[in-house]
Amino acid sequence: MWNWPDLYEVENTAQDVTGAVWAELRRHQDWWGLDVVDVGCGAGFHLPVFARRARSVLGVEPHRPLVRRARRRIARSRGTGSVRVVRGAAHRLPLGDAAVDLVHARTAYFFGPGCEPGIAEAGRVLRPGGALAVVDLDGSAAPYGEWMRADLADFDPERVERFFAARGFDSFGVETRWVFSDRASLEAVLRIEFSPPVARRAIESVPGNAVPVTYRVRIRRFG
Repeated sequence: MWNWPDLYEVENTAQDVTGAVWAELRRHQDWWGLDVVDVGCGAGFHLPVFARRARSVLGVEPHRPLVRRARRRIARSRGTGSVRVVRGAAHRLPLGDAAVDLVHARTAYFFGPGCEPGIAEAGRVLRPGGALAVVDLDGSAAPYGEWMRADLADFDPERVERFFAARGFDSFGVETRWVFSDRASLEAVLRIEFSPPVARRAIESVPGNAVPVTYRVRIRRFG
């Protein structure tokens, strides 16, 4: 993301245009009046959405340029007085024990195995009854999942599902559409998401400015 922050802004704007992922999150863990941490917040695209309902929001991002971009976003956004952005990592959050109610990590834990330290750290900072919400793209669902698997020979969506189920997560599929303002934007995003051969195949198979994308929303409660 740090290599193409402007293009990822285009991608974020195109994603989930109907708000289906947000609705699924609220159904399982509404954050009204709660303290929220957005892990790997990047340039802070999702922070204002949390701020509209949460008591406080902390964006945590390891890359300094993205931290600066996120802080600029918050400075110019209305209704974000409860939001802070700090530099930090998922496995070492700058928080005390039992400090927040919801930890949110989006498009960060695709592969399951390897993210155990982040899950454990979320459990440390969550209050009793708090939740870790992991939102990732569904690697088993066409067409986006097919493109992912074509680029990642070792990526096994069934293994990922078993990993999260074994660690107490409930997982839910959410069908969405990414809708871009123009064809050039769609093609540019596909080119940074996939290798050149897979990107070419994806571009050739998608008509117009939109592509269906399925997500997995995973929820685990602690305490």
